Amino acid sequence: MTDPHPPYLSPGYRSTVLRAPARELVMPKLGPDSVELTSPVFGHQELGRLDNDLTRQHSGEPIGERIIVTGRVLDGAGRPVPDALVEVWQANAAGRYPHLADQHPAPLDPNFTGAGRCLTDADGRYRFVTIKPGAYPWRNHHNAWRPAHIHFSVFGTAFTQRLVTQMYFPGDPLFPFDPIFQSIPRQEDREKLICRFDMDTTVPEWALGHQWDIVLGDTPMEA
Repeated sequence: MTDPHPPYLSPGYRSTVLRAPARELVMPKLGPDSVELTSPVFGHQELGRLDNDLTRQHSGEPIGERIIVTGRVLDGAGRPVPDALVEVWQANAAGRYPHLADQHPAPLDPNFTGAGRCLTDADGRYRFVTIKPGAYPWRNHHNAWRPAHIHFSVFGTAFTQRLVTQMYFPGDPLFPFDPIFQSIPRQEDREKLICRFDMDTTVPEWALGHQWDIVLGDTPMEA
């Protein structure tokens, strides 16, 4: 089976030139008792009531298209992964993140922070209510723009067990020009990062629904 994940070094994605390992990785001889059993773990008490609804975390309504994003976290055999901590972060509808490093001339939204989290249920399902993010410039190369996307992080039972990926939206015209998306070698693996519109998830007169499953070992993850 071909590895679906992007390589550590993808020269078109300029920051990988600086962060990709230049030498063979050295794996420390540590047993599970040393790190994984003493790292932070997560439970229901860690979550707030509105952590998975990014549209209700402030005093007013955020600007933009309200959407529902839901799906399942599955293992390589297709079995659900329950009680996994899923975190998301994203730009607002104008394509702006609320942090100091993002200074491009797009408006901030005082009612949208763009971060949320939830635990998967017994069927491995997660659910977020949010705003569809906008595209944004990122200075990787001349006239570089990122397609609209939501970052996902999936934790296992310890802090060291973390996978990070991105979810995209169908039909984005920026796909051919984005070196992060294109760093995934095969087209069929790139398509695994694109959600699908789902009428059954859509709530009438309120929000469009999108479905996207995360399959461990099969969904491309960031290096």
